[in-house]
Amino acid sequence: MENLQNLQPATPETVWAILQETAKSQKETEQIVKEVAQSQKELQKTIGSLANNQGSFAEEYFFNSFENGKTNFFGEKFDDVKKNLKNFWQGIEDEYDIVLYNHTSIALIEVKYKAHLNDIPVVLKKAETFRILFPFYKDFRIYLGLASMSFYPELEQECINQGIAVIKQVGDKVIINDKNLKVF
Repeated sequence: MENLQNLQPATPETVWAILQETAKSQKETEQIVKEVAQSQKELQKTIGSLANNQGSFAEEYFFNSFENGKTNFFGEKFDDVKKNLKNFWQGIEDEYDIVLYNHTSIALIEVKYKAHLNDIPVVLKKAETFRILFPFYKDFRIYLGLASMSFYPELEQECINQGIAVIKQVGDKVIINDKNLKVF
């Protein structure tokens, strides 16, 4: 009760002072929130750049492996290799990380720095979109592969089950498991 007795009655001046102090605190809080939001944007940009760099590294690594003579797989010899092939037609758009060609077959290789199970449907769709976007190759055999710097056992097994080649880095070598490969 003693504390309540020591309280002074509110006057317009004291209420006005409290409101000014509250407004000042609110402006300071808004500035802090703005600075935190800016920091988060910069962090997201940095993380995005790092992820893009890792993806670019993986694509370059596997592309160089195929370009330097490792084009003899899927039981076939491929004559040419292209990277980052893109096309758009009738509302369909797709990009193919690595494409291997010969006179009768195409190999579409999706490259990930670290692949996941949710990449498999993306790889499977590549054959379908390729036939639409590049009708010249509609009668060619299409093989699919998933290349990654890192595979975990469940992912590797699901690729094999789906008929997708597993292409991975093991030490300083590229290992290709295409034993259960399907023609798409």
